[in-house]
Amino acid sequence: MEYCMKRFLLIVLALGLHIGVFAQTVVTIDNPETWTYSELAAYKGQTITFATPFYVCSNYNSLVISPRRTFSPTNQAIPASNAYRELLNLNARGEITLTGVSGYHRLGERIENLTVYVTSTNSVRAVETPTFVGNTRNDLEKGYPSVDMTGQHTLLVCAFNLEYYLVENLGTGFGPDNQTEANKQHTKIMDALKHINADIYGFVEIEQGQAALRKIANALSSTTGRKYDWVNDGGSASGSYTKSGYVYCTETVEKYGEIRNNNIAVTNRKKMQGFREKATGETFIFSLNHFKAKSGSGTGADADQGDGQGIFNATRVREAESVLKQYNTNRSYYQDDDILIMGDLNAYGKEDPIITLIEGGMTDLHRFFHADSSYSYVFRGQAGYLDHALANESLLTQITGMQAYHINSDESDSYTYDKSNDQTMFRSSDHDPILVGLALGQEVNSGIPSTDNTNNSQVYVCDGHFVITNAENGYYRIYDMMGNLIDGSQISSQEETIHLQVQSGFYIIQVIHHHTIKSFKGYLPVQLCN
Repeated sequence: MEYCMKRFLLIVLALGLHIGVFAQTVVTIDNPETWTYSELAAYKGQTITFATPFYVCSNYNSLVISPRRTFSPTNQAIPASNAYRELLNLNARGEITLTGVSGYHRLGERIENLTVYVTSTNSVRAVETPTFVGNTRNDLEKGYPSVDMTGQHTLLVCAFNLEYYLVENLGTGFGPDNQTEANKQHTKIMDALKHINADIYGFVEIEQGQAALRKIANALSSTTGRKYDWVNDGGSASGSYTKSGYVYCTETVEKYGEIRNNNIAVTNRKKMQGFREKATGETFIFSLNHFKAKSGSGTGADADQGDGQGIFNATRVREAESVLKQYNTNRSYYQDDDILIMGDLNAYGKEDPIITLIEGGMTDLHRFFHADSSYSYVFRGQAGYLDHALANESLLTQITGMQAYHINSDESDSYTYDKSNDQTMFRSSDHDPILVGLALGQEVNSGIPSTDNTNNSQVYVCDGHFVITNAENGYYRIYDMMGNLIDGSQISSQEETIHLQVQSGFYIIQVIHHHTIKSFKGYLPVQLCN
């Protein structure tokens, strides 16, 4: 009897250690930015609880998770730089596989209360049901983040890669294979456009000719009750080739001048059109672009240089140069200097084509409004933005905000029109729409980039709060790692403490002072000043 009781207790103890009945080791990750799975080695075969939240980085089959959101290295660092190489290494060693969790989870969802059995140095199995918070479908369906920072926009502009939206020439291997799929594609895209409700749309990967633009404009008019029209570029349908094109609400805006085409490198994919706001008479130039993709095979300067930018980088740089040249050539024609450059540039935020535009006088609105938390596309679990919005200095002061509308990049391919009967906006394309709020004729944004180096502001974390120093009369913006604006206000004192009631995780804080921006990243909450 005594032997049986001892054996029973040993079995209960073993089961308890395996399924988490007894108190587990609590693991706090000191620096989630540099954590790698090598730190799991000490816990192999044990059950532990992470005090630090993790993020879903991939949702294909099993979940891949990390204590930080994984970004494409060239989205965050200059290609081939030391920082780029460091990110390559950290990305490769910073993710682990999570099994034992049921249900569908979007990329970027934060996992709290994660108790796992460590099966190997790069895989764990959940032994208790974790809590998923943030970036869920329910969060997004409550409304997309505001594109206003300092004032109410009067015009909303959207650029959207539709992933081969076709109404004719079906079944070529690109876009819908048949009419049934085309109908489902249209339904999902229209649900997205209904939620966005923009005044001007710039569509990329929409069928050549006018039929596809006409169909969307007519559907928007019927769905929203607002009258929409399209810009006729004179082209005709030809196979399954796609182009870039404009649709706009005639109640709020009108065309100004004629469309200008730029056929450097690829045809029908780089265009420029002036628009006038009817209420104010103010105008701006909308440059819509779709640069050459990274697929195929390149030679010479267009070969893969091994720096993370892929093939045809030289061609994309040439396209960026051509956009700047087209602007400088045509701004006298449009009688306006204000330009908004948008579209799928097939280059991440720190790659050469984007640097070319920035050095040409444009401001990257992703960086300007969201520091390094912005993304619109996910490839192999790594987030970044190929879909851009850039503005020159004069238009920048009239921009109320910018957001990527995360309905697609965080979704599984299983929700596409050709793999499901889902009729919602989610995964209506593989790219997120990009939204820019405009208040033409108003100076709503004082954060103008400048060579002024008098921004001596500093930010540190103390007792779970951000503390800002040396930025009196400036203002701040705080974003979570999904790019959502959490808080923002004017700074009224020499040392200002920002009290936030937030979940544990990384937050980006931008301080705008003396017409310059400084960005900081901090992990909240913490208990000690640092």
